[in-house]
Amino acid sequence: MLLDTASMYFRAFYGVPEIKGPDGTPVNAVRGLLDFISRLVGDYRPTDLVCCWDNDWRPQWRVDLLPSYKAHRVEAEVQSAPDVEEVPDPLQVQIPIIVEVLDAFGICVIGADGYEADDVIGTLATGAGQPVDIVTGDRDLFQLVDDEADVRVLYIARGVGNHERVTNDWVRGKYDIDARQYADFATLRGDASDGLPGVAGVGEKTAATLLKRFDHVDGIVAAALDPSSEMGPGPRGKIKQARDYLEVAPRVVAVARDIDLGSPATALPRTPRDPDALLDLAQRYGLESPVERLINTLAG
Repeated sequence: MLLDTASMYFRAFYGVPEIKGPDGTPVNAVRGLLDFISRLVGDYRPTDLVCCWDNDWRPQWRVDLLPSYKAHRVEAEVQSAPDVEEVPDPLQVQIPIIVEVLDAFGICVIGADGYEADDVIGTLATGAGQPVDIVTGDRDLFQLVDDEADVRVLYIARGVGNHERVTNDWVRGKYDIDARQYADFATLRGDASDGLPGVAGVGEKTAATLLKRFDHVDGIVAAALDPSSEMGPGPRGKIKQARDYLEVAPRVVAVARDIDLGSPATALPRTPRDPDALLDLAQRYGLESPVERLINTLAG
């Protein structure tokens, strides 16, 4: 089970009422994330669990290709390090606590410099050699769904308790494309939340129609440039006008699948790695209940 950790703690922060620890530190995101993990581990009993991390939420190599990528979410630009993402202060102070608690539990956390959590997930899911559940509220990860390799997404947009199990049939029923085409579909349609402009005048239906006929972005561009192809004049003009965007955007949208992550220990812990540290954190931040729930869930 691969967790899109930031997607989950953002959801916990906004979905769990404000709660403060004994010292006044807000802890609703910490509590919510722990309860989400308890729920998912209890329901699915994975052999391995990884909290995938955004070491760089806006990698420079993606920005170099497409400067608008996530530009609206930048709070401050940094020359020699990742840009600072706009994050509410009451959530920002909880992220180090989340790291400490996960470490005390012994839950594997993996990030890679210069890459997003999506890229870590893509790398771990590809060639995993076992069934993989990806937990996220981000549609971009639908591109990793692979029925033959038994990779699916547990989509938590409606909440962890009401998540949807995304398979290729689910993607086909929702968007009329195959999951392997989702990255190209998102490229064509655009995604304002990621600063992807898309192709002007091409929405979901047109994007799906083009992909069904020409399979992928390269095939669509080739057809647009071929006067003898069967592409209509309307889509042809739109694709040709967006040619520069379509040369770079697919590389921005596609998650990496080949990062060198070493050989991390990903097995689901049965007992906390550092019980004393975990007890101290639970008492310091008033996390006794969610910590106890997760201890009991891990023990099975």
